[in-house]
Amino acid sequence: MATDQRAPRSARLLAVNASGELAHLPRNELALILRPGDVVVANDAATLPASLPGKHVASDAAIEIRLAGWLSLGDPTRFIAVCFGPGDFRMPTEDRPLPPPLRPGDQLSLGPLSAAIECLLGHPRLCRLRLSGTRPAILAGLATHGRPIQYAHVPEPLALWDVWTKIATEPVAFEPPSAGFSLDWRMLAAWRSRGIHFVTLTHAAGISSTGDPLLDLRLPFDEPYRIPKSTALAISCAKAAGRRIIAIGTSVVRALESAADRDGGVRDGSGTASGRIGEGTDLRVVDAIVTGVHQPGDSHFELLRAFVEDSFLQRIVRDLATHGYRGHEFGDSLLVHRSMNHTSLKRRVTQEVR
Repeated sequence: MATDQRAPRSARLLAVNASGELAHLPRNELALILRPGDVVVANDAATLPASLPGKHVASDAAIEIRLAGWLSLGDPTRFIAVCFGPGDFRMPTEDRPLPPPLRPGDQLSLGPLSAAIECLLGHPRLCRLRLSGTRPAILAGLATHGRPIQYAHVPEPLALWDVWTKIATEPVAFEPPSAGFSLDWRMLAAWRSRGIHFVTLTHAAGISSTGDPLLDLRLPFDEPYRIPKSTALAISCAKAAGRRIIAIGTSVVRALESAADRDGGVRDGSGTASGRIGEGTDLRVVDAIVTGVHQPGDSHFELLRAFVEDSFLQRIVRDLATHGYRGHEFGDSLLVHRSMNHTSLKRRVTQEVR
């Protein structure tokens, strides 16, 4: 990219507190508006070059494979994938043609990599496939042949470093955990000096769009994660002290809520986040989220319905539009605390059900 769009100086933040007050701020004020004792949790996953052009061997037809999920972080060869016919990121995803008809056992030639279709998953674009080779060989093939998954709203080709956050470590995500673009080392230093704790987990963030509205309803796919003992302990201590847990991104919310017990504790270790978080979800761990500006209807936006009532969420949407906030992964940010009314209502309903 010609310029670093991940953390522009002009980036803005719409901050929504638990009482429903809205504030328009420079995004770097995230360093100042959190409270001592808060625990900030971010996803340190690095992003794979998960878009792979190639050929469907049986038909010799062009195909693009977008790796969209691991079956397990312990198995480096098997993936959920979304498949397209000819084209590239310059064509809107919804306009991309279907791949050639796929059947179990079909072979794919993907540059230096070869793959086999294991099965279709209820849609002609969605399959489970196996890449041949060891983990080092597969990662090397992705590095030399793959590109970051990209959408038409970014006109310039993305390089791999464009989709890595500054805290990126293990390459397991398929699209960037883009809320992490709001972080920089100055912010982390400011938090540390103010007694705000920063910890990480690793969550294999999946894709944000398949190009098919019905298939998009199945997003997000199951996503594996790992939570270190130090992160689980920091959350436990903060909860015991009545402090807040701030998630940097929807992937962190999914991992923490998937690993939560009934009392809001978090289990360390590996797990899989499945299903959608949205209206009716009783959040047990996360008190606030920093996220990007997403479109109503997508899974990232729907997750916000667990934090605030729909009527108030519509107010947020109007405010974002009125003030010209930039959307998508390289856009502006939103800080949303759980609404006190929303939280108390859901807890009351939950108690009545029990």
